[in-house]
Amino acid sequence: MPTAIFTIGRSGLTATRRSLELTAQNIANAENVDYSRRTLTQGELVMTGNIGNNAQDSLGGVRPGTIERAESGLVQRQARDATSARAAAEAEFFALREAESALETSGVFTGLVEFEAALTRLQNNPTEPALRLSALEAGRKMAGNFRIANGTLANARNLVQAAISAETLTVNEIAAELAKINADLVGAREGTAGRAALLDARDKALRGLAEEFGISPTINPNGTADVMLNGTPAVALVTGATASSLAATFAADGTVTFTVGATAFVPAGGGMAGRAGALSEMADIQASLDGLAASAITIANTAQGNGVGLDGNPGPAFFAGTGAGSITMVLTNSDSLATAPAGAGPGSRDAANLAALIDALGDSSGPITGTDSLLLGLSSRVSALETRKDGLAVVAASAEAELLRETGVDLDTEAANLVRLQQAFEANSRVIQVAAELFDTILGLR
Repeated sequence: MPTAIFTIGRSGLTATRRSLELTAQNIANAENVDYSRRTLTQGELVMTGNIGNNAQDSLGGVRPGTIERAESGLVQRQARDATSARAAAEAEFFALREAESALETSGVFTGLVEFEAALTRLQNNPTEPALRLSALEAGRKMAGNFRIANGTLANARNLVQAAISAETLTVNEIAAELAKINADLVGAREGTAGRAALLDARDKALRGLAEEFGISPTINPNGTADVMLNGTPAVALVTGATASSLAATFAADGTVTFTVGATAFVPAGGGMAGRAGALSEMADIQASLDGLAASAITIANTAQGNGVGLDGNPGPAFFAGTGAGSITMVLTNSDSLATAPAGAGPGSRDAANLAALIDALGDSSGPITGTDSLLLGLSSRVSALETRKDGLAVVAASAEAELLRETGVDLDTEAANLVRLQQAFEANSRVIQVAAELFDTILGLR
């Protein structure tokens, strides 16, 4: 009997100690979002005794069982999907906000308006040398504004491309790590601390991939995860212990193409989808900007060809170039500014040709209206993305909170466990003490 009591007390102390270790581990990782709460299962320790030919079972204490890890596949999936949607909106918003800032700070719209204003002032006194020089200077500044806009937009595009290149390396690293985790999980024993740590690492890797791509993971019975990247078409990134290689290539217009292995695909969800969408929109913005610059070049040069300068000669070209990056002012003599219509004599104050130039610049299909529409449309797009980003951030935060409730550590619960385990430890110690006293009593009998 005393021996059995010793066994009961010792088993209780062992189970309590292991539970205390897990509780301490839970508390230490309370702020770790990549950690799932652990609990220790317990069972009855049955002892068998024999007296002669008769065997009898009796309870002999508690047997520490396996380590169970809190998890919820549904909540995990909801959190990953919410993360992917939020990351896509954020990436696209921040990229296009940079593009918006690039165009606004370049002063391209202001340059066009000031060029028109300088020409309008000259219309009132077309032979005034100072006004003619002012018009040329406004044209030179306008061309510079277009070149600045082209350069700053290229910088914004380069930042997005650099982010894609960097995150491509990160995704490949995470995929390789997940493949290694899968290989380790195959040999990991159920209910062990090592397996629980591997499962934590698996879920962390899946969350990392979900930041960059929409993913459809398949959790196998042995705990391994196969990952498909959502897109057109969907492609396999990780299968068992094998990870495919992700690559990103950039076209001349700045847009990106993703490939996994030899398969090209368009991602759906995640930061990469947001950046890819932003690059496509930036390509459209660049084309519009080049079109506006070409329009300004054509309108000004056409007006020059249709009129004569102060010397009575046909006006030479005002601008050279084909787009926003190459536009330059080539008209160097203010007297060659063709303010008068063709056929007018030298020194003519007839500003009809200049009026036609001003009307063309301010027309509903002209570069001033076009630039205003471009900036307004981009601003509206950025504002809509910001609203979407903020809304999805709330959804993602809610999903993360729900995940924490399912798998995270509740410090109040763990504190209560510490008190309970302390009492259990004291009770088992008392059992052993009682067993020792019984032994002493028996040995002291005469």
